[in-house]
Amino acid sequence: MNDLMMTVNGWVATEPHEHQGPSGVRLTSFRLATTSRYFDREKQEWVDGRTEWFSVKVFRAAAVTVAQSVRKGQPVTVSGRFRTHEWESDNGMRTDLIIDATSVGHDLTRGTARFSRGTGDDQEDGAEGAVSPENAEAA
Repeated sequence: MNDLMMTVNGWVATEPHEHQGPSGVRLTSFRLATTSRYFDREKQEWVDGRTEWFSVKVFRAAAVTVAQSVRKGQPVTVSGRFRTHEWESDNGMRTDLIIDATSVGHDLTRGTARFSRGTGDDQEDGAEGAVSPENAEAA
C-alpha cells in the first residue's frame, strides 16, 4: 500500500509535548486545527467552514527542534504521511486523523521567523553546534 502524503496549513492548537518511547525514540506531538474559509456572495462576507483537527507526530532529531521552535497559537505548514487511527470510546467508535510529519515550518505568509540550524539534540539556540544567522551562509 502506498503512503498518502499531504500538506496542511493551520494553527498549533496545543503546546507541543515531548515523549521518549521505550526504545528511546524521541517524539513530539501537537494538535493542528485548520479551517477553510469562503466568500458567501449572498451575505457578502467571508464565512468559516468546518474545522478539521489533526494529531501531528514528529520523530527522532526533528522532534527536538520542533519542540524548541513551535508554540500553541502559531501558524504552521506540516507535510507528512497521513493515516487514521480508530479506537473505541465510551461513546462509540472514534477516528483520529494523524500526520507523521516529515516537515514542519512556520507559515511565513502570516508572520516572520528567524532560522538557526538545529542539531537534533537538547541544545538550545546559541549553544555549541548551532548556526547563527551571521554565519549561516558558511554552513
